[in-house]
Amino acid sequence: MPELWPTVLGRLSGLIDGAGGVLFTTNLDRMRWEASPDIHDTMVEFLRDGWAEKNPRPTRMRESALLGFACDHDHFSPEELASDPVYEFYRRRGLGWAVGTMFDVPSGDTIIFSFERRHEIGPVDRSMIGFFDSLRPHLARAALLGARRGLEKARAMAHVLAEVGLPAAVLRGPGRLYAANPLFEALVPEVCRDRLERLAFTDPAVDRLFADGLEMLAQARLQPDARSVCSIPIPAQNDKVPMIVHVLPVRRTAQDFFSLASALVVITPVDRTVVPNAELLTGLFDLTPAEARVARGIAAGLTLDVIGKDVGVARDTVRNQLKAVFAKTGLNRQADLVALLGGLTLPGAD
Repeated sequence: MPELWPTVLGRLSGLIDGAGGVLFTTNLDRMRWEASPDIHDTMVEFLRDGWAEKNPRPTRMRESALLGFACDHDHFSPEELASDPVYEFYRRRGLGWAVGTMFDVPSGDTIIFSFERRHEIGPVDRSMIGFFDSLRPHLARAALLGARRGLEKARAMAHVLAEVGLPAAVLRGPGRLYAANPLFEALVPEVCRDRLERLAFTDPAVDRLFADGLEMLAQARLQPDARSVCSIPIPAQNDKVPMIVHVLPVRRTAQDFFSLASALVVITPVDRTVVPNAELLTGLFDLTPAEARVARGIAAGLTLDVIGKDVGVARDTVRNQLKAVFAKTGLNRQADLVALLGGLTLPGAD
């Protein structure tokens, strides 16, 4: 149970008269962490102010290739410990000694356990390091089981949406395909492609907006108040109806700590039976109220002159608002906008 990690870390830290325990799971895509309550605020500050990027511990742990727990003196000289800025950060907060270990798991993650100790107490002694080594296989097993459970949850998430007829996929890290249902797999490679760096869409305009959406999600993980859901139109192609790609974050409450899932992609076909209302357009494409009115007017078959007259603005103003709509939807022709906005209701929606 991922919610138990803070308690477990705190109890393990107590074995060395410690000041807190931290668990990191990280790869080139992203980093997640848990900490015991006594060191949680310090870690928030550590990550918020960019100290994690300067932290020499992971690199030294990797270089030393020690298969077990190790203390600071195993990785650094006394001179380095005295002068390193990250250790100075810890010492200013009464910390500065630690025992930790690193190991890789098949999912691609690197797992780091670190237990901090107050500087005034002194380094962790060898007998206690040996005790932590005896616990290491159990910690590694917990991480492996967590990663496997995370993949199973990602698959279940995608397949539940297949039951209501929606193609869906779960992404990991910066946008790589993690799990997908058969309806989504059927769209590969005509609509989208499973590339090494990330999922990509064959339409360049759609793919550009999709890349922007993934970047927005990455920023939202750092800024919780930032917008974190986006919708991207796919114009009709050949015999395929227009579709909408919805990109949503996988919230921490919906994922295990070791899960790689970062985003959910759901594709909905366009329902042409209704003209979307302004609220729906605003929410889907981040349009301003004025832009949403213009988009709705175009979808209803109105000219720019009529739209401008209805709201009391000049035709040039409406034209500029339409340009903004094109930029946000990835389209460049009114005909494409009309085709797209023939309706945006989810299957089964009222």
